[in-house]
Amino acid sequence: MNDKILQTLEYQRIKDQIAPFLVTEAGRTELQQLLPSSDQVTVQRWLDETDDGAHLYRLNRTIPLPKLKDINPAVQRLAVGASLNGKELARINAVLLASLRVQRFFADLAADHIELNLLDQEAATFAVLPEISERLRRSVDENGFLKDDASATLRAIRRRILQLQGTIKDRMESYMHGKKAKDLSETVITIRDDRYVIPVKAEAKQKFGGIVHDQSATGQTLYIEPASVVGLNNDLRSEQINEREEIKRILRELSDLLRPEQTALRQNAEKLGHFDFINAKARSAAQLKATKPALSVTNQVELKQARHPLIDQAKVVGNDLTLGLDYRQIIITGPNTGGKTITMKTLGLLQLMAQSGLFVSANEGSQVGLFDEIFADIGDEQSIEQNLSTFSSHMDNIIQILQQTTKKSLVLIDELGAGTDPHEGAALAISILDAIGTKQSEVLATTHYPELKVYGYNRPETINASMEFDEATLQPTYRLLMGIPGQSNALSIAARLGLPADVVAEARSLTSQDSQEINRMINQLTKQTKAADERARNLEQQLAEATDLHAELQTKFTQFAEQRDQLMNTAKRDANQIVSRTKREANAVIADLHRKQKQGTDIKEHELIADQGKLNALEQHPELQHNRVLRRQKARKAFRVGDDVLVKTYGQRGVLLKKVGNHDWEVELGILKMKVAESDLEKVKPEAPQRKAKASVRRTKSSGLSTTLDLRGVRYEEAMQRLDRYIDAALLAGYPSVTIIHGKGTGALRTGVTNYLKRNRQVDSFGFSPANAGGDGSTVVKFK
Repeated sequence: MNDKILQTLEYQRIKDQIAPFLVTEAGRTELQQLLPSSDQVTVQRWLDETDDGAHLYRLNRTIPLPKLKDINPAVQRLAVGASLNGKELARINAVLLASLRVQRFFADLAADHIELNLLDQEAATFAVLPEISERLRRSVDENGFLKDDASATLRAIRRRILQLQGTIKDRMESYMHGKKAKDLSETVITIRDDRYVIPVKAEAKQKFGGIVHDQSATGQTLYIEPASVVGLNNDLRSEQINEREEIKRILRELSDLLRPEQTALRQNAEKLGHFDFINAKARSAAQLKATKPALSVTNQVELKQARHPLIDQAKVVGNDLTLGLDYRQIIITGPNTGGKTITMKTLGLLQLMAQSGLFVSANEGSQVGLFDEIFADIGDEQSIEQNLSTFSSHMDNIIQILQQTTKKSLVLIDELGAGTDPHEGAALAISILDAIGTKQSEVLATTHYPELKVYGYNRPETINASMEFDEATLQPTYRLLMGIPGQSNALSIAARLGLPADVVAEARSLTSQDSQEINRMINQLTKQTKAADERARNLEQQLAEATDLHAELQTKFTQFAEQRDQLMNTAKRDANQIVSRTKREANAVIADLHRKQKQGTDIKEHELIADQGKLNALEQHPELQHNRVLRRQKARKAFRVGDDVLVKTYGQRGVLLKKVGNHDWEVELGILKMKVAESDLEKVKPEAPQRKAKASVRRTKSSGLSTTLDLRGVRYEEAMQRLDRYIDAALLAGYPSVTIIHGKGTGALRTGVTNYLKRNRQVDSFGFSPANAGGDGSTVVKFK
């Protein structure tokens, strides 16, 4: 991109918005070097990287990067064989540690199944050099000071230095508190020429002996190294020299360790800076509420509610900008201060941002082009030094644009043809637009000339536009109206501002009738378009609310389905527990009957009825228990004395004698009277009158018990349990014979049924059903 467009559209201010979010020197360098690109692969990669950064920022998982200094000077010193100092080594180690941390960060993202476009692949290329990093960590702290662990020799030397310093201070302290303390100027220990000394009054010099290293400005104080510590200071000095030599050796060794890895170190630093730059782009986009645009190689621009990124986003007005689809030229007309220039700059600046890999301040679903150049002639560039008038400066820019523009260029021209005679300026503007149009460039131009309104209607792939103006408030709304040329509001504004009516009327009379008709037509179109836009915005808002409501309902339905499944599973578990308990109780009843039969006990009728009632009570009918219609029907049937009822527990008919308590009745069952819960009763129709006979008790068939048992599709163990319970129930019901359907299949179930019937002493005989009734797929059982 040419430098002029970057300056005109204030591209640097966009970069300045990103800079505060950077933490590395390499990231700042990359930002400084950032320029728009016209290469599709490059721009798409940049946008995908920014998209990754924005995605991580939304997840609150931004790439972990510390503040990093530039290591390029240190790497260059390695290249010439120099030994690095502690601070340089600390900076390199910080880069290695950050590289390892970033790589682990992306490994964690992969483990959490967070998908990215590119950054995870780029992070995998870091050279982490763990052994070198560990050696540097042991040897150098973050401030560049060599640790004692850098070598065993260094640790030993520093230990001796500490011991000598302690001994020297102890001896010096004796002067601070002994008899000679009165001969000291101050009771402090200080250092001169890297040796410990004490401040002695000049007249007491002879009392201390030793070496004088310095004196005060007045000469009244001498800094003396007492003779008793001269030897210790010499030893300390020697050890300090040894320490410096050992430090030099370690620095040289560490530098030699890093020297073969110069390329890897430089690349790591650059990649960390690049990740820092991506972090900064993502955070800046979030602050700007910017979105990722789609990229059109055919330069079809469609920006939805585009906002100028350098204006307060809470105040700026968004506009839809479309170019390159149905038309290649937009001619914006209308009065000044309406927002024409800002709209033009918004298009150009957002295009520069997108081609720099930055998100744009527009709504989701926006699309940008891929222009090789963006040209602009915006503003008054008249120059006294160059003897250029406003018109001349504009023409100079237009000439350069015409010479360089191509079919892949975007041209922005403000006040086309201004600065000269209106008629000639309009003619010149039309010819310039035609010349640019022949090169098939995309054009957005602003003008005051009414002739260009007609141009916008007559030229193919060209459309008029204007900035909305509220005549009631005499203020622009800054909304772009596509398809409607701007109208001059000068007379209306003048009248509202208080210009005498006769002056305004005279002015109107001087305007042509055609001009007045055009203004009325434009005014009507503006109102219609405004109303249509308002309806569209309302519909869009309603659609958004409906979409949110649908999403919320979908979420609630999903939660309901999950809760329903959980309740169903819980109910099934509870049902299984009930079934298991019921089986045990039924088996206990049947076992008791078998025991009585084996013992030869004469089973009385009322005992059979009681045992039969126990079995019937175990039978569950959940489909009836949960039938709301049946429940309501039963609730409407009130019990009365003398009603015929069915005692459901025993499967026997009876008559209500009297109510006992709130929910219990005394019921007559043949010759028996018993207390029964109201929930166990069901009203039935009275039986037809019969001859009065001697009262007796007899067994009746169990209500609802079928003469056929179907075991097909049932597992073997469960089938045997069902068969056992069914045979007992059939015997109690007094059935002479029943049919067991077991199917053919593999024959295992049929064999199990046969073996069971052979063992049951209540079975008189059994055999397969006739061929026309199932054949060997079912067995007919006859009881004794």
